[in-house]
Parts: sequence; structure tokens; C-alpha cells
Amino acid sequence: MNDINVASKVLFEIDNNINDVVKKIELLSYVNPINIEEEKEKFFKSKYLTDPKFKYPEIDFDRFQLHRTLISQPVELIENEYTRELYEDTIYAYSGLVQCIQTIGTKRKFYYNSLRSFGTPTEQDVENAKFILHFEEEDASEAQFQPKYSPKETEALFREYSKQYDFSYQIKFSKDMSAIAMVLNNIKTLVINENHTFSDNEIAVLTNHEIGVHMVTTMNGLLHPLKIFSNGFPNYEETQEGLAVFSEYMSNNLTVKRLKELAYRVIAVDSLAKGYSFSTTFRKFVNTYDLDKETAFNISVRAHRGGGFTKDYLYLSGLKKIYDYYKSGKDMNPLLRGKISLDYLDNIESLAKNGCALDSKHITDSYKENKNTNKTVDFILENLK
Repeated sequence: MNDINVASKVLFEIDNNINDVVKKIELLSYVNPINIEEEKEKFFKSKYLTDPKFKYPEIDFDRFQLHRTLISQPVELIENEYTRELYEDTIYAYSGLVQCIQTIGTKRKFYYNSLRSFGTPTEQDVENAKFILHFEEEDASEAQFQPKYSPKETEALFREYSKQYDFSYQIKFSKDMSAIAMVLNNIKTLVINENHTFSDNEIAVLTNHEIGVHMVTTMNGLLHPLKIFSNGFPNYEETQEGLAVFSEYMSNNLTVKRLKELAYRVIAVDSLAKGYSFSTTFRKFVNTYDLDKETAFNISVRAHRGGGFTKDYLYLSGLKKIYDYYKSGKDMNPLLRGKISLDYLDNIESLAKNGCALDSKHITDSYKENKNTNKTVDFILENLK
């Protein structure tokens, strides 16, 4: 099978052209509101009745030019059917992301574009979330859950953890983010929320999740001849987040409390899909699930930002898929090759046979040994449908 060798020139040209587009569209850079704290204050003062009016970063690219670049790629000239299929799907996926970004802040349009890119929870996803919510979570007064580290101390702990990996990356701080930490793939940067004080448990979770998977796959992705491994396959988010949460499990840091957080995200996206407003979603968490107002606000922001961002339900479904993959005895290392998707493993093997896909250089430390001792977490993961 040397179809790719015959058409390698056109393949690499298409891959490079897509890369030029993708470098400009880091969705998380655009979808996080820049006025979260001010709007939170107003929302609380309104007694949770007036929906926040979020503002977003300015879009600094020509969306029509990006669409034109994507759609004009001559993918029909890629002879290998596995590779042609992959790049066709990739062009549709990235065109959808451009549409997502260009409609941020326009409620109905952004929601439907988000739906096209990320989907929405199935009834089974919602049932899985409700199943998790039946379990008693750990005592929140335990020392591991107590706020302890400033953002600067957190930076030092990330640096210390990262010494085991043969790569370097930037760390930045931000006041305008709904997560407490995140990796921006395009610029090899970890962003830490400077409004947050971190607990021992959060440090353990985030180092394994953000560096052990997101940064590991960022760095592995950059080593391939094709840039698609770095930029991301279609639907890679579910596999990525599944791998990242699974690293929490393998390092014995996945708690019932954390699983409930993922379950609440599914409930939030389901609330969004049912047409409920931000304030209705928030009140549901406070009144039905007895969440404190800070947690309820943060989860509601994650789902309603941009006008309706559905991605959050994928953490739980991704975790279940990766857990089942691991339990079936398959090798985890190939999943760390870059920002890949379980849906395209056959396509990747076809690329590997032609020298266009490499083995993973950096390996998630927690994947080397299953250290989980939490029997309740095991029981939950075994019984998710």
C-alpha cells in the first residue's frame, strides 16, 4: 500500500493549507467571556433572575477567507481512500469550527453551530449522569479538598510535575476563563485561572489531566510529518477529554466528587438543549441539586457561554469509551499520538504503514500503572451504559 507515496505532494499541501487555517481558530480563545466576574456580581444581585450579558474577544480573522481555503482543497486527488475520507471529514469539521467562532454571542446561531460540531447528550448520557448523582461524594472538609495554593504556587507545582517529561511549554494567567486551568494547543501554553485558590486534589487532577494528557498529546502531535495530528482529527475532543479524565482515574485522583462535576456538565448541556435559560439552569442546580451558588454559576457558564456551548457533555461519554477501551486490554500508547479520535484508528494505521504517522514519544505517566483504589469509582465506571 503505497498510494500515499504516489500522492504525497498533494497530501502534504492540503495538510499545510488546513494548518494555516487552524492556527487562527483556537475556539477556547474566543468562547470564554471576558467579563465573567462583573456579570456574576450582577447576576447574584438580581437574585438569579437576570441572565448575564457576556462579552467575548474580538475575532481577528477573515472568516470568509478561511472557509474558502478549507473548501477549495483538492481532496479528491488523495488516492488512499482512508486518508481521503479523513481529510474530507477534517475540512467539514474545521469549517464548522469557523462557523462556531463567527457566531459566538448570537444565541441561536452559535448553539446550532455548536450542536453541529459537538452534538448534544443522548438520553443514555443523561441517565448516566443521573446514575452518578445518586452516590455519596467524599467529605468536602477533607484536607485534600481545601483551598491552599495561590496561582503562582500552582505554577511552581505544575513545573515540578512536568520535570518527568522531555518538553517545555509556556504558562500564562487569566482572569477571564470559566475553567480553573486549560491547555491552549496552538501555542503550547497552560493557562491558570488567577482568581482561583487550588487544593491538593485539584493540583493532582490538573497536573495529570492538563499536562499528562493534553500537553503530552500536543507535543506528540507536533512530531508527525502531517500537522493534522497536532491540529486535531474530527471529533477528537471526546477522545481527548476521555483520555484526560482517565489519567485522573489511573493516578488514583478520580473521585466521586469529580465524577459528579462531569455529570452536572451533562445536565447543564441537556438543560441548554431543552431551551432553558442561563438563570433557569442555575436555579435548577441550586434548588434541585443543592449546589452552592459559585459552583452552579461556573457550570452554567460553561454550558451557556457563546450562546450555548454543548462540548461539556463529552467528558463523561469520552471517559466511558476510554475506560472500556483500556479494560478490553488494548494498548493505550497509540491514543497519545496527538489530537486523534477513536473513530479514526483505521485511518491512522493506514497512515502509519506509509510512514505518515509515528509512535508516541511522550507517554502519560499515570498510564504506566493503574493506581486507582476507589472501589466506588470503579463500580460507577463499570456500570455506565
